[in-house]
Amino acid sequence: MADTVREIERKYEADGSTELPDLTGVAGVAALADQGTVVLSATYYDTPDQRLAADGITLRRRTGGGDAGWHLKLPVAPGVRDEVRMPLAERLPRKLAALVRSRVRGAPLTPVAHLRTRRTLWVLETAGGEPLAEVAVDDVVAHRLGDGAVPYGTGEATCAADVAYEIHGDAGDVAHVNGAAEAERRPAQPDRVTTGVRWREIEVELVGDGDAGLLDAVDEIFAAAGIRPAGSASKLARALAETADAGRATDTRTIRKTGGTAEKPTTTTTTEQQPKKPKASKQSKKSKSAPPTPRTAGEAVLAYIREQVRTLVELDPAVRRDLPDSVHQMRVATRRLRSAFRSYGTVLDRSATDPIGDELKWLAGELGVDRDREVLAARLRAGLADLPRELRLGPVAARLRLWSQRRRLGSRQTLLAVLDGARHLALLESLHALLADPPLRPAAARPPARPMGKAVLKDYRRLAGRVADALAAPAGPERDEALHSARKAAKRVRYAAEAAGPALGGPAKKFAKRMKRVQQLLGDHQDSVLAREALRDLAVQAHGAGEGGFSFGLLYGREEAAAAARERELPEVWRKASRPGLRRKLGG
Repeated sequence: MADTVREIERKYEADGSTELPDLTGVAGVAALADQGTVVLSATYYDTPDQRLAADGITLRRRTGGGDAGWHLKLPVAPGVRDEVRMPLAERLPRKLAALVRSRVRGAPLTPVAHLRTRRTLWVLETAGGEPLAEVAVDDVVAHRLGDGAVPYGTGEATCAADVAYEIHGDAGDVAHVNGAAEAERRPAQPDRVTTGVRWREIEVELVGDGDAGLLDAVDEIFAAAGIRPAGSASKLARALAETADAGRATDTRTIRKTGGTAEKPTTTTTTEQQPKKPKASKQSKKSKSAPPTPRTAGEAVLAYIREQVRTLVELDPAVRRDLPDSVHQMRVATRRLRSAFRSYGTVLDRSATDPIGDELKWLAGELGVDRDREVLAARLRAGLADLPRELRLGPVAARLRLWSQRRRLGSRQTLLAVLDGARHLALLESLHALLADPPLRPAAARPPARPMGKAVLKDYRRLAGRVADALAAPAGPERDEALHSARKAAKRVRYAAEAAGPALGGPAKKFAKRMKRVQQLLGDHQDSVLAREALRDLAVQAHGAGEGGFSFGLLYGREEAAAAARERELPEVWRKASRPGLRRKLGG
């Protein structure tokens, strides 16, 4: 069973002379409880080209401490990560393997580093003994594991310890510190282990749903004491960076201290200074610089496609974890990609992108099964809740709940099977291959204004024709279908304008907003069409079970009225959206 913990922390540089300042009285801190010292031994896994590290993800198998096991850390925001934990086992649990599949794709997971950490821990507590945060002083010894390490899936090594280096010298000293289990110890494998590095750092992590203001207050005190924020987001990032150019060690006991004087051979028997007990900074946020304005249409379109592929990959584990709105956002990314391929056919060769677009259409359809159920169920629940109690006759809420649960069970299982399937994996590979070697056409080398503006306006003219057809269609199923077709065209114009925004600036962004309003109105109309179909099915089911269908019929009538209202609103919304001023600025 996997547990997920939200990790909100700040990391700081430290050395043997660093003293923790007095933290009592800070944001409700009344005392510091000494938790003693433990030894943690962890082996980290990644692909040979470090795809996980590139996205700020860490996957490790760790022993020691109170949370020994497999840990997968997924970034949420700067200083915030979700840690998915599973019990200690010899093999990587399938659930964690699935959560990194969109990044790893077909590459093997290989041991890339081993870290041994001697952790001295204190807990910041309120006057009533409630824990607020943990302060850890970590002495780290890190070794990069070289190309000789055996990857998962070869059948030769299944345990992180199989590629761990020997902990020399002070292993006996740390074997049972504060009751901790002995660190992993295995015969050294010099051909697989690079020169090691060691450093000290401080971590301050909130406990539970603590207030981030506490971290800001601690940050200010640390800054006043000269304690600087860490330069690396994680221990693994630092280990990989500082051993990147290290040659393979002929003696696995060689350790290089970082942040100190000249490098010299030593062993892990070197005395580790015991962190001093505290007596009794807002961490700088790296501002993201604005991306440069694309110089060519190719740069602009590829930047947009790259962003959507990144979103698609990042949302894969979120969908597997059933996080709110993840299915919807993943479906939007697939549609944006497909739309970009179709809209910008003068920039990217459609003979290469059309097959990928077909697969994106398939994936969007599979995602739609769960997403459409989710949206429809929420709309029906809201409609039912809006009915006066005296008009909710019979077990209508129970009937709706049963209907939704049955649909969810089937759609959820189907979606997970899709994400685990070879077809989805092949789609991800094809998207990465396209970005690595894009099929650019001559227009890709031109400045973006003309080719991108023309593409947006071409899509707009297509939409205008569909809106005219919908407004001329007779009320009923024919108009419903025409409005649905116009909605899809509006979405395509909006996405094309959004893709052009970084290159064309304000006019494209404003035009995208106008098209979004049209899309939203048409989308609400289509949701009403689908809701009426579902309400009829529910009424039939209720009738078959001997229940009344009055409430479902009442909701059906309300949905009819809502759809009619959207149809009346469309001409004015379209008139405002289709004003010629912005189109002239786009080149039309």
